[in-house]
Amino acid sequence: MMSIPEHDTPRHILEISGTQRRKFLQGLVSNDVNRLDEGMVYAALLTPQGKYLCDFLLVEEDGVILLDAPAPLAPALFQRLGMYKLRSDVTLTPSQRALARGLGDVPAGAYADPRDPALGWRAYDGRDSEDHDWTALRVAQCIPEAGIELTPDSYLLESRFEALNGVDFRKGCYVGQEVTARMKHKTELRKGLRRVALTGHAPIGTPLLNDSGKEAGTLYSQADGHAIAYLRFDRATGPLRAGDAVITP
Repeated sequence: MMSIPEHDTPRHILEISGTQRRKFLQGLVSNDVNRLDEGMVYAALLTPQGKYLCDFLLVEEDGVILLDAPAPLAPALFQRLGMYKLRSDVTLTPSQRALARGLGDVPAGAYADPRDPALGWRAYDGRDSEDHDWTALRVAQCIPEAGIELTPDSYLLESRFEALNGVDFRKGCYVGQEVTARMKHKTELRKGLRRVALTGHAPIGTPLLNDSGKEAGTLYSQADGHAIAYLRFDRATGPLRAGDAVITP
């Protein structure tokens, strides 16, 4: 497995260099890598069955693509990318860079987070992060997080990747593309992540039950009287319970 640098951070950065760096990623990830010409790109790597493996942000600096991934998923992601590389003119290098984040106007040398303007900016040049309640910001905008809302059972469209600018339906083939395209064009989403009102508190992962006692979803991140929940839409038609907490879709 590729060695990952040891530093106390929730994110790890991979540097992807070489003449085929864009072509390499273009055939693997859910978004159009050529959007790097416009700024930061949000994307995911999927299984062939269209399920979530890892999400990340990409930006290109001086001929090198920086891949910003959740630290717990980074070792397996980096290893998988190394398996896909084969004979491509691509070099994968774990970076010592660390992520900095902030809100408001995007300063020089930083990049607007493409998922939602409320998430502010990201930078990789050694500056300090601003101190904010990032969980509350995620909940307010219904932004899923790896290891919480995003799990190996997640599908991109149920996880709001289209709304978060994380998937492109015109770029052509990538791993898991057929399943994602079928969900977009041939089916109606019956389940998915939604922001809900919350009274009380319950542990992440608590099942949501409707008035009939049927399971209608799962409760996830919570902040300021709201939460992110995964809902089965046909059953989430009224107040729901998660333990002692009450949820209003």
